[in-house]
Amino acid sequence: MVGYRSGADEAEAVAKEAGGRAVAADVSDAAEAQRLVEEAGELDILVNNAGVTRDGLLARMPDDDWRAVIETNLSSVFYTCRAAARPMMRRRSGSIVNVSSVVGLHGNPGQTNYAASKAGIIGFTKALARELGSRGVRANVVAPGYITSRLTDEISEEMRALMLQNTPLGRLGDPENVAGAVRFLCSDEAAFITGEVLLVDGGLGM
Repeated sequence: MVGYRSGADEAEAVAKEAGGRAVAADVSDAAEAQRLVEEAGELDILVNNAGVTRDGLLARMPDDDWRAVIETNLSSVFYTCRAAARPMMRRRSGSIVNVSSVVGLHGNPGQTNYAASKAGIIGFTKALARELGSRGVRANVVAPGYITSRLTDEISEEMRALMLQNTPLGRLGDPENVAGAVRFLCSDEAAFITGEVLLVDGGLGM
């Protein structure tokens, strides 16, 4: 099942390709996140990828921009993992992958809210891995660098050039690169991996 708050057409297309269904939900709301997990039924895998940005320098950042990013990016992970954890523990199996960002490891000017939310995901997931490991449930993080998306399409050519200059592989990543990392961590090949952060960033975070 694919959960979405916006981009209904894209969500429907992905769900159709995977042979599943798309369900609208705002996972920054605890009740909505609980409903989404319950509608999904028996979960073997949970991937949290909800995210927004509200960039701005800290000295001028409105409270609403802070709250929107923390609630969408970080609180949503807490809500969905809380809803999914107990059933997974009862079955003594499951894989959780939470999508963070290289910004959560190294910071970025004008993104204190985003960096805090993404760093929080890493700490949260490491603690969760320790809590759930004895019940056979794994929890890991994928931390992308600069990936081709609607967000990177909107940045200036100057900023894009700087991003490429700082990325050893010299290019932006593709969404498929991130999807491949998530797929690996959910697979049996990663059965002995938990509490890890897998960077998919072209070397940016070295």
